[in-house]
Amino acid sequence: MSQRKKILLIEDEKTLGEILFNKLNEQGYETKWELDGVAGFAAVRSFRPDLILLDIVMPKKDGYEVLEDISKDEQMKKIPVIIISNSGQPVEIERILALGAKDYIVKAQFSPEEVLSKMHKYLSVDQTPETAVPSSSARKKIHILVIEDDSYLSSLATRRLASEGYNVTAAFDGEQGWQSIQKHAPDLILLDMIMPGMSGLDVLKKVRAEERYRDVVVIIFSNLGQEQEIAEARELGADDFLVKANFTLREVLEKIETMLKKRGKL
Repeated sequence: MSQRKKILLIEDEKTLGEILFNKLNEQGYETKWELDGVAGFAAVRSFRPDLILLDIVMPKKDGYEVLEDISKDEQMKKIPVIIISNSGQPVEIERILALGAKDYIVKAQFSPEEVLSKMHKYLSVDQTPETAVPSSSARKKIHILVIEDDSYLSSLATRRLASEGYNVTAAFDGEQGWQSIQKHAPDLILLDMIMPGMSGLDVLKKVRAEERYRDVVVIIFSNLGQEQEIAEARELGADDFLVKANFTLREVLEKIETMLKKRGKL
């Protein structure tokens, strides 16, 4: 490694911390380890790491608070953060990602090799941003419409997409979504299926019935996942079908980016 990357480990479990600290040092990283959130956040300022490994449940200041503090600083929020958590619950994961973390690892399924693999992914991105990640100016030109009647999920998706640089609008039922499409045709629609009034499939039928919306990417994001529903959505012209229970918000974002690149929009 021609230039040593600086890794900040914020973890109060001493056994796990020691394993990671030793492993990182063995791999040639310049590593600093702090045992609580207050000391950890102070180290973000003084140590200026290239990547942060962050626990959630800690004394003095928890991982959520550390993430919130990091997000308020223009320089700090550029540092990739990987969460190492005791929980893999979707609600916790979505909150972590909404606060700006890049990835997460569940302690019960933990291995030092997995940590290193995820680190390499984000350190590599950091070294070559111009080729690995579309620029914010490119994303600003992309209009994404989220049609979702679950206000919590809609808020998570729109905030995360906006934080990635996309131009995002939201509609909370099918009728409102269709009106929004007619006013300003989006580049991509993230579409729920089950909504009051006009369903997601009804919206999809209307979109695909009009030539001017031919290039709009439509990704169904639904609680349903039976083969019949998936087949029907694809037959009506959906570009992809994601089952909510099977995908984290991070994975949805990756799918959106893949689709936009495939269509030459990014």
